[in-house]
Amino acid sequence: ARLVASIVAKMCRFLFLFIVLVVAIGSQQFFVAGEEYNVVYGYECRQSKCVKVELTAKTIENAISLSVCRLLCGDTKVGTVWPKPTGAVRAGNFIQQVNINQITFVFPKLTKQQPLWEACKERFLQQVKNLTPDISVVKGGGSNFVVAVQLDTEIDELPRLVLDTDESYKLSVTTTPENGTVAKISGKSYFGARHGLETLSQLIVYDDIRREYQLLTDVEIEDAPVYKWRGILLDTSRHFYSVNSIKRTLDALAMVKLNTFHWHITDSQSFPLEIKAHPEFHKLGAYSPNKIYTHENISEIVLYGLIRGIRVIPEFDAPAHVSEGWQHKGMVACANYQPWKKYCGEPPCGQLDPTVEELYPILEDIYREIFELFSPEVFHMGGDEVLSKCWNSSEVIRNWMQLKGWNLEEDDFHRLWGHFQAKALERVDNVANNAKPLIILWTSSLTKEPYIDEYLDNTRYIIQIWTRGTSVEIKPILQRGYRVIISNSDALYFDCGGPSWVGSGNNWCSPYIGWQKVYENNLDNIAGEYKSQVLGGEAAIWSEQIDELTLDYRLWPRSSALAERLWSNPAGGWRDAESRILNHRERLVANGIHAEALQPEWCLQNENECPV
Repeated sequence: ARLVASIVAKMCRFLFLFIVLVVAIGSQQFFVAGEEYNVVYGYECRQSKCVKVELTAKTIENAISLSVCRLLCGDTKVGTVWPKPTGAVRAGNFIQQVNINQITFVFPKLTKQQPLWEACKERFLQQVKNLTPDISVVKGGGSNFVVAVQLDTEIDELPRLVLDTDESYKLSVTTTPENGTVAKISGKSYFGARHGLETLSQLIVYDDIRREYQLLTDVEIEDAPVYKWRGILLDTSRHFYSVNSIKRTLDALAMVKLNTFHWHITDSQSFPLEIKAHPEFHKLGAYSPNKIYTHENISEIVLYGLIRGIRVIPEFDAPAHVSEGWQHKGMVACANYQPWKKYCGEPPCGQLDPTVEELYPILEDIYREIFELFSPEVFHMGGDEVLSKCWNSSEVIRNWMQLKGWNLEEDDFHRLWGHFQAKALERVDNVANNAKPLIILWTSSLTKEPYIDEYLDNTRYIIQIWTRGTSVEIKPILQRGYRVIISNSDALYFDCGGPSWVGSGNNWCSPYIGWQKVYENNLDNIAGEYKSQVLGGEAAIWSEQIDELTLDYRLWPRSSALAERLWSNPAGGWRDAESRILNHRERLVANGIHAEALQPEWCLQNENECPV
């Protein structure tokens, strides 16, 4: 019995030592100069590519983490910056430990802008902290770091992003024995300088080998966007999105320097917008009393966007795409008619009745509150999917037209549409104090010949194109001198792909659009010789089958691909950007954006080994 007990004890000790050995080998714990390293792999830059290497106690002193390697290595200078700069970039191979508790910010002495810059500071520091899941393991130490922001203006006023705003910036990071490390950012506007601060945050990475924040020093960047209008559309009518989910979207937009949040607030399915002059709209039209955007909510979102360099553009779609909220007014034709496909693009049907004079004072009240909340330089009036069959179903409308001597043909219903658009525009101008804001309309039959010439002034209207990029409808619009925003559905409709929600098969614009197609959606090719009339582009999230739980992965990182196309308009294709967007996607995730995975993580760690 004693012998058996002795044998068992020896076997247990052996098994214990074996487990310890396996764990030690698996964890790869190294002790160099008394320092513990709990990592397995490092990276070497070979032929402009980060190559993974196994670490040993002998090689760890010279190891480079993946984040540091991506910062320094590659054909694209400063590989962690997304979108890539358009101007001159000079970058050395010097990195330096940064203590985020010792960063000093020097902002322009413009009183009205101070709250914005303080918010930028807090956001900058939080973005750096987010680079590691556990900030308690980050080592102290590192040099003092001064971030100095300069503006080429002394006008003390709240900034406003308009079409001629200069969003360029210059950034330099230098280190000297006398001054330590200093980052200087200059811009001609708040928006440009803010973009420079965003770029600076991408020059800081977390080194998970040494557990330090590292900053790329000895760098100079000049940068400016190619396109003025860079955005996404979010439809909050088909599904309601919380204020927090909208703010999260604005955070991500700012990370990639997208500057426009196009808010499609209402549609036929719901009316979630608070209208104080007519509370029956949101009381009858919202999905529930807690699914309403109050004036306070909207003001909060507009300010949140401003801090992040984003204009919030409201869209009030009319005369089609109306139903819920308009009950009991007698101002909507074909309201919830069936079979719906005969009268509208999707259920429930409804189009405003242009013949009702009492309609226009109500529209003016709605426009007034929208303009008070958003102060838009550009206002989106919708104008999408107006069907003559809807209006023709109304005896009141038919009688009104015939009393005027009109017929009931397509030309006549377009004349009715033009009548509505002119009267609605008068009401917009009333609330805008006759400032005559620019108006955006979707491509439709009204933007085709001959109606576009009869009813739409090319000095007043911007046309948002949602047809396919190869559509023959685009060139005649450009030939007439209209400025355009491109949202071609074959590349920028991010709701495409998935089952139909009104029948069998897939939804109307399937298949799913990959980030590669978004990245290579060159607006110059769409506009051809008229490319100077392209203000920019937008990706669209139509929310029939998307809500806030699925929003992030539908938007990101495809919107990042759009951001680089609109900011940089790169000459190269998606293969040149593949390793960078994988790395950028990790930064999105670190900042709380549930971005879609593009490839197995192995591909992130083994650069360019996956594409065929």
